[in-house]
Amino acid sequence: MRVPRVAYFPDSFHEVNGVAHTSRNFVAYAQRRGFPFLCVRAGAREISFEQVDELRTLELERSRGSVRMEKDLEFDTLFWRHGGAIRRELERFRPDVIHITGPSELGMFGAYFAWEMAIPLAASWHTNVHEYASRRMGWLTGRLSSRAGAATEQVVEAGAWWATSRFYQLAKVLFAPNEELCRMLKRATGRPCYLMQRGVDTEWFSPAHRTRDVGDRRVVLGYVGRLSIEKNVKLLARVQRELAAMGVGGVRFLIVGHGSDEAELRREMADAEFAGVLRGVALAQAYANMDVLIFPSHTDTFGNVVLEALASGVPAVVTPDGGPKFIVQNGETGFVTEDDQFAAAVADLVRDRARLDGMRLKAREYALGCSWDAVFDRVYAGYETLLPVGRAGLTVRELA
Repeated sequence: MRVPRVAYFPDSFHEVNGVAHTSRNFVAYAQRRGFPFLCVRAGAREISFEQVDELRTLELERSRGSVRMEKDLEFDTLFWRHGGAIRRELERFRPDVIHITGPSELGMFGAYFAWEMAIPLAASWHTNVHEYASRRMGWLTGRLSSRAGAATEQVVEAGAWWATSRFYQLAKVLFAPNEELCRMLKRATGRPCYLMQRGVDTEWFSPAHRTRDVGDRRVVLGYVGRLSIEKNVKLLARVQRELAAMGVGGVRFLIVGHGSDEAELRREMADAEFAGVLRGVALAQAYANMDVLIFPSHTDTFGNVVLEALASGVPAVVTPDGGPKFIVQNGETGFVTEDDQFAAAVADLVRDRARLDGMRLKAREYALGCSWDAVFDRVYAGYETLLPVGRAGLTVRELA
C-alpha cells in the first residue's frame, strides 16, 4: 500500500484568504510527511518549476487579461496559454488524484485534465460563491423595493448554487469545511462528501504575542478579514453606534484587512484603527492585543480568523450562519447571535471583565485541540475511496 500521488490546483495560494491559507498549510503538510505532491498554482512569474524532495511546484503567471474579482483575487481569461506546461508536468508526475478547490481557471484546468487523462477528481468547497453572488447584487437590488430586491437576490443565489453544484458534480469525491455544507453538497451532487476543516498553529497564534501594557484597561474589539459586502462589515459600524448609545465606553476598534467597503467604514468609524493587511508577527500581535473578535459574516464556510482568534485567547462573536457557528461554543468561547444582538453580546463582556477573562482561557483551550495534521489526514483518508483496490493510500492510522 502506498500514499497516493496528488496534483493540487488551488484557486489562490499567495493571497490573503481562507483558500490560500489552507493551501499553504496543505503543501507544508505534504512536505513534512514526504508525500508525492504537485501544486499547480498562479504566481508572479511566467512559468516557474521547483522540486524539493517529493514536493513539486508549478507556478504560472496570470496575464493582463485577468479580471479583478476582489483587491487580491483575479480570474485570468488567457490562462489557457499555460495548458501545455500543465499537461507536461502532469504527465511527468503521474498523479493518482487531481484535487481542485473551485471553479477558477485553475479549477477548470484541473477538471479538464482529470477528464482527459482519466484521473479521479476530488474537489473541496471553500467559498460560498452563490451567497457572494447574491450579496454583490446590492448595486441593483438597492434600487428596487425591499420585496423585489429580496426576490432578485434569491433568484441569483439559487442560480449560482445550481451552476456551482453542477461544476462540483464533475468530481468523484467532495470535501467541505462543515457538516451543514457536506449535507447540502451530497443532496445537490449525489457525491460523497468528507470534512476538510481548518487547523491552526497554536504557537504562532498565541496570547504570548500580546504587547499591550498590563495597565491598559480598554477593551479592544477586533475584526480580521476582507472589508467587503459579503462579510457584512457594515455591522461593525452599527455595533459601534449601538455601544455608544448604550453608554458603553472604554472600547477601541482594531480593523485588519482591506476591501471595497473600506472607505465607507473609515468614514463611519473615524475613531477606529485601520491596520490594513497584516502578516507574520504583526498579525499574531494584532490578534493577541484584541479582547473580543467581532466577525459578522453570514457567508463564511469555516472562518479561519475565528479559530486564529481563539488560539490567541480572544473569544469571538459570530452569526448563526455559515461555518463560524461550528467553531464558537456559545456562552463559553464567545457568542453565536443574530445581527441585532451583537452589540448587546459585546456589552456583556465589556461590563463583566471576569467573564471575559474566563472566555479568553476557554478560547485558548479549545484551539489547542485543533491541528492541521488531523485535518489533512482525513483528506487523505477520503482519497482512498477514489483509488482502485490494491492502489489505495495509507489509512489515517498508518499516516499518523
